[in-house]
Amino acid sequence: MIDPRAAIAAGAELDEGVSVGPFAVIGDGVQVGAGTWVGPHAVIQGPTVLGRDNRIFQFASVGEAPQDKKYGGEPTRLEIGDRNVIRECATVHRGTVQDAGVTRVGSDNLLMAYTHVAHDCTIGDHVILANAASLGGHITVGDWAILGGFAIVHQFCRIGAHCFCGMGSVISMDVPPYVTVSGHPAAAYGINSEGLQRRGFAPDAVARIRQAYKVLYKSGLRLEEAIAALQEQAAETPELEPLVAFLRASRRGIVR
Repeated sequence: MIDPRAAIAAGAELDEGVSVGPFAVIGDGVQVGAGTWVGPHAVIQGPTVLGRDNRIFQFASVGEAPQDKKYGGEPTRLEIGDRNVIRECATVHRGTVQDAGVTRVGSDNLLMAYTHVAHDCTIGDHVILANAASLGGHITVGDWAILGGFAIVHQFCRIGAHCFCGMGSVISMDVPPYVTVSGHPAAAYGINSEGLQRRGFAPDAVARIRQAYKVLYKSGLRLEEAIAALQEQAAETPELEPLVAFLRASRRGIVR
């Protein structure tokens, strides 16, 4: 399962069933979970922990030092969960001591070709980054979010769960859960109703989320007033609780 032409450091740990292609490089401090496939010419540097059944395609760079001028060689790390697919030439960097020192990628995510996950980002589960989508440092991406091709997210932004960011979006503020944004700069264009339906949200729940969007974006209320109104609705619609919590925690402001 390990091609003899691969370069695997003595300090790397590979579980049973790991497959490594020719000319791949796996450095010291890397732990690779069972069933993971590392393609030819892929590079994984440590400290990095990869879970089970991941697929790392050719020329991907995983766990390399962060692109941050403040980085001084500190032993920061990258943690990746299970069943992720990281495609050709994608880059995922370790954290910095200016933050928690760790970049985290959850499970069941798809990072398409040429995507970039910068230092100190946190990606949830079932996220899709389409080709060449790029995350600046310190970004949080919620579960089931989708970023279209060439979407760009400014550092310290938060991308809410179940949102959809259109191709080429330039995002410099937080994107609330369930919302669809697009453009340069990004603007809101309704909710991700198709995605919610695919994930099993009941029709009445989707309707209430759509009504919540109207409160937030169409009512003319100030953000604080909209949050208060949504808090009342959340008492009867549990799906709105993550939206209210996200809005209350926003420090950059939201795409509005």
